[in-house]
Amino acid sequence: MGSRGTRTRNALAATAVAVALAVAGAGCAGDGDAGTETASGGGRTTGSPESPDGSAPRQDEGSVEVAETVAESLPSPWGLVDLPDDGLLVGSRDQATISHVDEESGEVTELTTVQGVVTGGEGGLLGLALHDGGLYAYVTTAEDNRVVRMAYDAGGPSLGEPEEVFTGIPGSRVRHNGGRIAFGPDGMLYLATGDTGDQPQLAQDPDSLAGKILRVTPDGDIPEDNPDPGSAVYSLGHRNVQGLAWDDQDRLWASEFGERAWDELNLIEPGGNYGWPEHEGSGGADQGYIDPAAQWPTDEASPSGLAWNSGALWMASLRGERLWRVPVAEDASVGEPRAFLEGEYGRLRTVLTVDEGGLLLVTNETDGRGDPQPADDRVLRLRVS
Repeated sequence: MGSRGTRTRNALAATAVAVALAVAGAGCAGDGDAGTETASGGGRTTGSPESPDGSAPRQDEGSVEVAETVAESLPSPWGLVDLPDDGLLVGSRDQATISHVDEESGEVTELTTVQGVVTGGEGGLLGLALHDGGLYAYVTTAEDNRVVRMAYDAGGPSLGEPEEVFTGIPGSRVRHNGGRIAFGPDGMLYLATGDTGDQPQLAQDPDSLAGKILRVTPDGDIPEDNPDPGSAVYSLGHRNVQGLAWDDQDRLWASEFGERAWDELNLIEPGGNYGWPEHEGSGGADQGYIDPAAQWPTDEASPSGLAWNSGALWMASLRGERLWRVPVAEDASVGEPRAFLEGEYGRLRTVLTVDEGGLLLVTNETDGRGDPQPADDRVLRLRVS
């Protein structure tokens, strides 16, 4: 991890700071969210596999400017929503609270504590998504992981009582609960689930909801055009997906924690099998698995949130403490990944597009695995290209 002594701490900064750091090379790896496994990552260079036609990856540097600190002193932030009527909603994984952030003043107002949430390990109040007047939340309970919905009233603002939308996702009190949720261009709700940590074989079981990307209607029903019309499973063979994003061609991408060698960025195909636990990283195509579009040694990534902006995917990294930019071409080929903000703000959990060239970035030093400093954690506003 980057030295705490070198981190820049901006508090509602008026002066923008531009940072552009390229990172390459393999090294020691581990599960950055759990921080318990360590092994060699091999000798491959950080970046994407070679292009299908054998050409070298495109060089496309991009830029990141930290415009301001929108909010600070947030406890274990995880999910984030940009509200249409101005302001933000941010969830605390470990306190199971949802708060409103006034973007002008930075004032944080707690709205509710979500009842029935069991916190601990990597479980608790995880992803958030707003749709048709309802705030959806992926939560860990005593029985499972599930999605609940609360009516959102902008006039308060206030939130109603949670109602069940989709239940029965295997959970863990330790790690690998997944947790990211997002509504796709098709209006369907997509859920990223983990393999529960101690049962990796569930990722290959088509009858299990663990280690999958799921697709359901806003009411939690199974769409008839799913790969299996009777199943919520959209793709399988995942270890712990925590990032979902669609590019400008409406293609779904996912960021995924590796184990001992490679973290992955995957282009998701309906019904596709991404190999876990039988295979990690590239080289599984001969076995019928889909290879990642890009991969990193786990100490350089341990990815969580993912967003699309300005012709590239932006991936927040926990153990890697950096924001990765991955340019994507019209044919879905990816260019050379480039790292920004390395070691400047610590662990990075969530990245969210607010407009073309505009991102919100959530730090995650207060989740029990970081090195929190005064005013951690925070939401940063970025300008990117």
